[in-house]
Amino acid sequence: MADMKAFRDEIDRWAAGGPNGPGGRGDSGGTARGLAAALGLRTAVLLEGPSDVAAVEALAARHGRDLAAEGVCVVSMGGAMNVARYAGLLGPPGLGLRLTGLCDEGERGFYARGLERAGAPSGGFFVCAADLEDELVRALGPERAEEVVRAEGDLRAWQTFLNQPAQHGRSRQRQLRRFLGTKKGRKIRYGRLLVEALDTERVPRPLADLLRSL
Repeated sequence: MADMKAFRDEIDRWAAGGPNGPGGRGDSGGTARGLAAALGLRTAVLLEGPSDVAAVEALAARHGRDLAAEGVCVVSMGGAMNVARYAGLLGPPGLGLRLTGLCDEGERGFYARGLERAGAPSGGFFVCAADLEDELVRALGPERAEEVVRAEGDLRAWQTFLNQPAQHGRSRQRQLRRFLGTKKGRKIRYGRLLVEALDTERVPRPLADLLRSL
């Protein structure tokens, strides 16, 4: 039986230009197409990285939703620069899935151009002011976000980070956002934890709008 991880792995191989990827000598995505059909996929959510995936899946779980069972695949593109490639593979030019996702305000124009190059519509993407972590910290408030850091056992690392000269004079909001990206895997872990700590009425608008659109 097909599973979502197998489909994601195949899409990553295809996007990387493997045997079945663009320019490869294989079946040009035939495996991915077969998996998409077996899974009943109808929508692909394009996200910049795995921390965004963790946040979206955590919010869906809080609402009792199984996105995979609904025919929705949440995809980490490995960076915003890959949006045109993934949109081309998953959207109308490729597998024909409906595309949606999140993008940062500073990359809005880049997304629009990338989606246009791929022949995919850009109207289904929701914009975060800086990035999703910034949206989550703002929604929680710095004090509540720090409580999450302490509860996760990262208090010493957080205090050490605050003592760095580069952090002096920065707002708590900016410090927390930067802290989340200072260690490999931390953003992924906190993408889920910050969403789980949110009051349901304080979910950042881009994230809430994305889930409602699925």
